[in-house]
Amino acid sequence: MGRHREFDPDEALHIALQVFRRRGYEGTSISDLTEAMGITRPSLYAAFGNKEELFRRTLDLYERQHLCFAHEALQAPTARESVERLLRGYVNVLTDPTSPPGCLGVNGAVACSEENEAIREELVARRLVNENNLRDRLEKARSDGDFPGGEDPIDWARFIVSVGLGMAVRAASGASREELHRVVDVAMRTWPAKPS
Repeated sequence: MGRHREFDPDEALHIALQVFRRRGYEGTSISDLTEAMGITRPSLYAAFGNKEELFRRTLDLYERQHLCFAHEALQAPTARESVERLLRGYVNVLTDPTSPPGCLGVNGAVACSEENEAIREELVARRLVNENNLRDRLEKARSDGDFPGGEDPIDWARFIVSVGLGMAVRAASGASREELHRVVDVAMRTWPAKPS
């Protein structure tokens, strides 16, 4: 008969998410994780595999719990409203007072060495999914007459994602929610006029 686990894996995963979000992937050691989670190394390996697998699971949790607003934002009636909802929702995630500031994906990707190339590639791939979803929304808006035909949805998706990434870096450096909402204000002033 198997031994009963002495910890709650779901709770441990939430704790690991906070540790990775604060320190990034490279900056987090197995000792940091086991200490924060209150478990032993063998328990961590038995429940989550290795550090890389644990990080992937925290990314999934982060997307489900913190980035879930994005799908709804893309359903907004206009492309402009979708983009503004995306950016403002992201500001709220980046500056959530119950979590370390910044973004798990950005904090994890900024300092990845060659030995952790698989993690960097995973983070880039997840970012590209989000960028492509936004591009698709803008392409639909263009075909619906809600976005100028002379504007490239791919360029705009890259621009909006780049604004978000910059805000993530600023949030991790201590920028306030109010300051980042002002960044969104400026970004939205660049939005192209609707076709007449």
